[in-house]
Amino acid sequence: MPGFTHLHTVSGFSLRYGASHPERLAERASERGMDALALTDRDNLAGTVRFAKACAKAGIRPLFGAELAVAESGTARGDGPAGGERRRVPVRGGAFIDESTPRVTFLARDGARGWADLCGIVTAAHAGEGTPLLPRAANRGDGLTVLLGPASDVGRALAAGRPDRAARLLVPWRETYGDALRLEAVWHGRKGTGPGSLRLAARTVGFAAEQRVRPVLSNAVRYADPGAGPVADVLDAARRLVPVDTAGELDSGEAWLKDAGAMLQVAERVVEAAGYRRDTAHRLLEQTRATAAECLVDPEDDLGIGTVHFPEPHLVGAGRRTAQRTLASRAAAGMVLRGYDTRRAYWERMHQELDIIAHHGFASYFLTVAQVVDDVRDMGIRVAARGSGAGSLVNHLLGIAHADPVEHGLLMERFLSKRRLVLPDIDIDVESARRLEVYRAIIDRFGTERVATVSMPETYRVRHAIRDVGAALSMDPADIDRTAKSFPHIRARDARAALEELPELRRLAEEFQREGERYGTFWELVEALDALPRGVAMHPCGVLLSDASLLARTPVVPTSGEGFPMSQFDKDDVEDLGLLKLDVLGVRMQSAMAHAVAETERATGERIDLDSLAPGDPATYGLIRSAETLGCFQIESPGQRDLVGRLQPATFHDLVVDISLFRPGPVAADMVRPFIEARHGRAPIRYPHPDLAEPLKETYGVVVFHEQIIHIVDIMTGCGRDEADRVRRGLSDPESQGRIRVWFAQHAAAKGYNAETIQRTWEIIEAFGSYGFCKAHAVAFAVPTYQSAWLKAHHPAAFYAGLLTHDPGMYPKRLLLADARRRGVPILPLDVNRSAVGHRIELVSESGVWGLRLALSDVHGISEAEAARIADGQPYASLLDFWERARPSRPLAGRLAQVGALDAFGANRRDLQLHLTELHRGARGAGGGQLPLAGGRKTAPAGLPDLSSAERLSAELGVLSMDASRNLMDDHRAFLDELGVVSARRLREARHGETVLVAGAKAATQTPPIRSGKRVIFSTLDDGTGLVDLAFFDDSHDACAHTVFHSWLLLVRGVVQRRGPRSLSVVGAAAWNLAELVELRDEHGLDAVAARLAEPMPEGTGDSTGGRRIQMPTGYELHPWADLRPAGEEPAKTRKLWHQSPGSAG
Repeated sequence: MPGFTHLHTVSGFSLRYGASHPERLAERASERGMDALALTDRDNLAGTVRFAKACAKAGIRPLFGAELAVAESGTARGDGPAGGERRRVPVRGGAFIDESTPRVTFLARDGARGWADLCGIVTAAHAGEGTPLLPRAANRGDGLTVLLGPASDVGRALAAGRPDRAARLLVPWRETYGDALRLEAVWHGRKGTGPGSLRLAARTVGFAAEQRVRPVLSNAVRYADPGAGPVADVLDAARRLVPVDTAGELDSGEAWLKDAGAMLQVAERVVEAAGYRRDTAHRLLEQTRATAAECLVDPEDDLGIGTVHFPEPHLVGAGRRTAQRTLASRAAAGMVLRGYDTRRAYWERMHQELDIIAHHGFASYFLTVAQVVDDVRDMGIRVAARGSGAGSLVNHLLGIAHADPVEHGLLMERFLSKRRLVLPDIDIDVESARRLEVYRAIIDRFGTERVATVSMPETYRVRHAIRDVGAALSMDPADIDRTAKSFPHIRARDARAALEELPELRRLAEEFQREGERYGTFWELVEALDALPRGVAMHPCGVLLSDASLLARTPVVPTSGEGFPMSQFDKDDVEDLGLLKLDVLGVRMQSAMAHAVAETERATGERIDLDSLAPGDPATYGLIRSAETLGCFQIESPGQRDLVGRLQPATFHDLVVDISLFRPGPVAADMVRPFIEARHGRAPIRYPHPDLAEPLKETYGVVVFHEQIIHIVDIMTGCGRDEADRVRRGLSDPESQGRIRVWFAQHAAAKGYNAETIQRTWEIIEAFGSYGFCKAHAVAFAVPTYQSAWLKAHHPAAFYAGLLTHDPGMYPKRLLLADARRRGVPILPLDVNRSAVGHRIELVSESGVWGLRLALSDVHGISEAEAARIADGQPYASLLDFWERARPSRPLAGRLAQVGALDAFGANRRDLQLHLTELHRGARGAGGGQLPLAGGRKTAPAGLPDLSSAERLSAELGVLSMDASRNLMDDHRAFLDELGVVSARRLREARHGETVLVAGAKAATQTPPIRSGKRVIFSTLDDGTGLVDLAFFDDSHDACAHTVFHSWLLLVRGVVQRRGPRSLSVVGAAAWNLAELVELRDEHGLDAVAARLAEPMPEGTGDSTGGRRIQMPTGYELHPWADLRPAGEEPAKTRKLWHQSPGSAG
């Protein structure tokens, strides 16, 4: 029997509707003997590229389409039935989800033209406001086939028993699409005459015969396998914002990817119900196959997979010259401008690079990036290149990259070579606060027909899945919230494994075991949602640049808020499609440094050029060696502070090495210890062979950089650096390593190296080649590292003002404020007459001491407009003047009074709250003004007691998320002294191996991958005198993990560990919630606290996973519950009191 082709299939990219990934659909289609399969997701083409790749792997032909909501004939575009009618808001809150608009399936039929038409109608459907809707005027396309199914206007008329109305509605469709029109019959075993019923399917087939329109059979597929109906019900509930109604209409369970035999049975039932002979079913299936055969779109030729499209040369300054000649001219000008024109080596390097660029035809790419960087710089925005592109001299000459690649020994081959066929990747860092300005400038420069941002699917992880499944099953909202927050940020598919293996979830697991019957299939449904898209957002850095054919190759939708054009494809898809993606990364540290520089100039008149700082500044390196690097780019985490304390950087090259060493790969490969030992003379420097001394001497014989592997392979085999880089990349593939080893041994032997040298060198290559770090990347990172440390050393108040305004690091603002206090920067309170929108510096003494003034933007709930209005109206003569001109909302005014921002108006903070209440009442016409509000600058007291010291601190934490007036641990100092707690300041004098009690407010938790493959919980406490870095190994997790993740104030018993003069941490063995101990002390005395601390801790069971590890392609073993990305790289969280990495619960 010939295979059946499903023409109407949705994947998980049909948000909260499709229940299977495109890859699974293609895999199942191949297994069930199908030759082709269509993907027709709702409202988008986002899954197209990965579907095409999966089909190629499975050996089936992909068809491409989309299911769109279509405006009905004779109605305007709008949300209501008549286009302009507005839905009322539900009386109990929430929103009505209107799914009444007819939906139609469109298939691309005629190659590139059909794909362009499909992109065009999807773009048109998103052009208006509200939910996607294809207007009648845009509903056309010569390269499209249209399926009118049960959800179409024609299908609904047939379901209502109105074939006459269906015939009238069919007319405009027939006029527009002619012979490309099909009527789609679907049977899902439902009763009645609605969608999925046998009667409607039969009516559709009969109506098609009457109207002489070809019918097709589909199964309107929502999931790949049978049994996924309950998952579809959960998705429906999440989409409609209602719980699953078990008494209502649930998913039929039939919308799965049925094979040819099953679909033949469906066809036979449908044609029999329509009054035709049973063998007529074969004609229906043949019509379906013929329709599929007409839909010919080749992924490579028609979608553009594998083909690169650059902006036209005249747009990037080429004029009448070729892009290559223009690039060569600009590079030569850069040689003269930078003073390299007398250096022969630089000219040779430049011509070699230009030859490689010409070989690939990438000149337009380099000119495009240079044009963007020039535009950004002209806007006064800080900009810097990162990544392997910093290794290109041409990039440096064009002004794209800051560092001189020749001086730093960077290789063009790591970035681009004649043997490297992929598009090179140049990433650009700009100020995060002005990133959207950069986007607008790019769009203005190249036009919306050539520019789009890149989309980013937001997928279900465990917390989102728990919330949506819990709401669908009508669970208690409080239980849902508590359960979701208990989990770390892990994959939804790992939910039950986490319950079994993570000590911090043990209590929750026991609770679910007790309530087993109540929760039923809850966890199965949670895991079934794993990685399904649940929303789409604009990628934080990707921008597409193309020639004028962009809109024919990708559907574009407006982003929410800014309305930027956004491709529906993600960052990986656009590269496959040959679309040039420029990563414009908004880096908060760049904004913080720009703010610090601007504040310094505003307050002192001094202009600082960070890009021209003198190298080797003693104060800067002194600060770095002290490990007091909180807030400094790349070197502020506990692990980095430990590493700089051990490494003791003294030069820019040391910073480059430090940044390269602090990566999961180098740590796992044990590259750090031998480097530190050799650097400080505690171990001899050894080279595998004297020929390798030159590339390895800068790192004391230890391989740290990718570039060193390239040099080693080139020297020992004579293959050339471009081939050596290809070999280096192959090392990450276990299947390739064997072939590379044989190749390396043969070529090295041919050059005269003995077997022992070859074996020793290969062990180094194999161990470090796939783990090392790109030196060009590290050099690009080291530049802002040095700049930020320089600012902290020389302009600390301005540095902290920048940090607090733009929040660039991994730590909460309250910790930065504490660090500023410790470094002698006065903290000036919030004041509506002196505070600006952002943090500012103020001179507080004639001796030149600068203080840090807190910002209006830190107040909880304040809008940008409110903050700007308050700042613009300064100064205010009285509370009444402030109320009338700044026009704050009543809650905002109350919060300002709580934290002392209105103290200048007289009266205490409770009195001010009462006055604000009267002002608010008066403004509402309720007879206010009973209190003496006017009569001078000061507000008359009302006689209420002022806030206590504890209440003020609580208000600061609640309103500002910072303890602004003093450190919150000061209130517990006497109690901690009673317990014999060692402060962070005194801890520096503790001996290695000494058992201590430490305490503080939690600043961070992380569970990064480590070399042993075990799970270690790292935490940082702030006790007001400094930071205490903690490590909890797996034998302490049963006793400590839940407390560490779910408490803010901690008391920890542990053992001091020293690995160098500045390397200090505590290995935790027991942990308690300090807030509970304080309460116990107040209620029952110190003896009760001592008894609590003396209670035995649960015995540690060690590794709860039973030794299970994730094997990485490089051979590196990863603990299944370790963080999967470095901490601090997730999107910035607002209003946080501590940093938590993805592997941290709570």
